Amino acid sequence: MLTYLVVCSIALVASGLTLFSGFGLGTLLLPAFALFFPIEHAVALTAVVHFLNGLFKLALVGRAADRRAVLRFGVPAILAAVAGAWVLFQLSDLRPLATYTMFGRELIVIPVKLSMGTLLAVFALVELIPYTRELTFPPRYLPLGGVLSGFCGGLSGMQGALRAAFLLRAGISKEAFVATGVVVACLIDFTRLGVYLPALAATRADLDYALLGAAVLAAFTGAWLGARYLQKVTLRRVQLLVAGMLFAVAVGLMSGAL
Repeated sequence: MLTYLVVCSIALVASGLTLFSGFGLGTLLLPAFALFFPIEHAVALTAVVHFLNGLFKLALVGRAADRRAVLRFGVPAILAAVAGAWVLFQLSDLRPLATYTMFGRELIVIPVKLSMGTLLAVFALVELIPYTRELTFPPRYLPLGGVLSGFCGGLSGMQGALRAAFLLRAGISKEAFVATGVVVACLIDFTRLGVYLPALAATRADLDYALLGAAVLAAFTGAWLGARYLQKVTLRRVQLLVAGMLFAVAVGLMSGAL
């Protein structure tokens, strides 16, 4: 019951916060799942919620997507997402890097959690620092952006900030920018799930599908409430609070405490 309460509460709040905190649903939901599941399972569960949430957005705005931008950015992203997802499961098979004792508890630093924690901290910093948050790239770099965004998406699911940085100057309208981002995100999610799910099935991973369904419903509810009752602007205090919590989880993952 505690697992359902924590995961669903965070899914609901995180989905609403994405409208005005600057952080994406995947970035906020991954730490919630990571508290209760192995990190590779947490990434896969987050991907399912993110994908279904993306399909909901796709039905609303997908028609406005710019096909040329989707091709130039999305095709490299799909290929790189496969590589990123493959790297995730390779990291999960590596031996621990270090073992130590703190406050009477044995902590184990493993490569996959160290990688996830590092990425989580980096993406939190990207959203916090004005220069990196406002950084954009010319249209000629769209294929490179697709590779970077796809790889990070396949590895961890965190790729929204990179996607936005490369699509903002693609010479498309605001509506097309939003729709193109949704289309690309769905493509990356669909691709990485095609790697995650068979890999988890091969290891006979016991996924809690009831919890997953509850998290999806909570995320949808959070998005609806956020759009209805919250202003779609970035609130600095909320952003700092969320970033602080993300850093705490990142340190926990990197140190072996989580």
